[in-house]
Amino acid sequence: MNKNKSQSFSTRAIHSGYDASENEGALNPPVYMTSTFCFEDVEQGAARFAGEQTGHFYSRISNPTQELLEVRLADLEDGEACLATASGMGAITATLWTLLSPGDKIIADETLYGCTFAYMQHGLRKFGIDVEFIDCTDIEAVANALTANTKAVYFESPVNPNMRVMDIQAISQVAHDYNPDIKVIVDNTFCTPALQRPLTLGADLVVHSATKYLGGHGDLIAGAVVGEKAVIDQVRVFGLKDMTGAVIAPLTAFLILRGLKTLELRMERHCKSASELAQHLQQHSAVESVYYPGLEDNPYHALAKAQMSDNGGMIAFELKGGYQSAVTFMNKLAMIKRAVSLGDAETLCQHPASMTHATYTSEERTTHGISEGLVRISVGLESIEDIFADVSQALESA
Repeated sequence: MNKNKSQSFSTRAIHSGYDASENEGALNPPVYMTSTFCFEDVEQGAARFAGEQTGHFYSRISNPTQELLEVRLADLEDGEACLATASGMGAITATLWTLLSPGDKIIADETLYGCTFAYMQHGLRKFGIDVEFIDCTDIEAVANALTANTKAVYFESPVNPNMRVMDIQAISQVAHDYNPDIKVIVDNTFCTPALQRPLTLGADLVVHSATKYLGGHGDLIAGAVVGEKAVIDQVRVFGLKDMTGAVIAPLTAFLILRGLKTLELRMERHCKSASELAQHLQQHSAVESVYYPGLEDNPYHALAKAQMSDNGGMIAFELKGGYQSAVTFMNKLAMIKRAVSLGDAETLCQHPASMTHATYTSEERTTHGISEGLVRISVGLESIEDIFADVSQALESA
């Protein structure tokens, strides 16, 4: 848990869990590039393997650099413990393989990141797990989907890519009222703990693609899961160690720690520019709809305002000309990069139907609210005037 509640988020993101005086005065934490750790004697090794003594013994399980990242992320998310992994999908799969067994049920929102959807649709079902996709914005639908074998409820908020917002508190309450043992899992990648902390709203676990805003510079792949220590310990020794092997590299952990130091500042800029761009897009004749919770006419505006401290740096919008207009718009972009992922200094634009959500069939995309003309923008840190200029010239051809 957070031991520094009197300190601000940005201060904790820089200092939490690290004492330079314990590390030769080094301002930045050491990177422990080692695969294994030596024991003073056999008894110490046996105690660490048995979990009877704290300490590291093999970097597939834990590493001092990784441990510092985990302490800091748990602090920022107001959670007890964290496990850092080699990718966001590593965090998701390690968690769900730990929680679920054949015959169990998981309820998931109907719109998810493409690889998460594919894992549930084809991976979990292949191993005898019942997966039900529903509209989790409908709390009554969530309540009706709960059964005696439901072990988890999983969703993103805001949702990738169409920016729907889930009522985390209401979903958590209805699930826990039905069965306190049901784990409510929230993908908090779009918001980060700088804008939203699902555990304080009743969720049990938070997952991240740390590749995105947490790292913030497009130079790493990583993930994390945060929650109750007893559960995280299980995910570490089973889901990570035995099932996925999705082990984060020490240097990657160091780079995320570096990224966290500027997270709050970066998110402020991402949010401000995204808000201005969303309003700009709303006024363009080629744009049918803009999906951004910061817009006052957005159906999720009030909910987002209640559970998020700002509206995020992600925008989705619909072009009137459909698929071809989306392709034309993207191909005309000059400064803005055509690339998947998000949360980088660079503004990135992608077409979900042909890229991140191509794992859905066209029928599934229609059912799950991912149209052919939908475009997603991760608003970067460039001058907003330059972003406007590039978007505007590309829209003239759409």
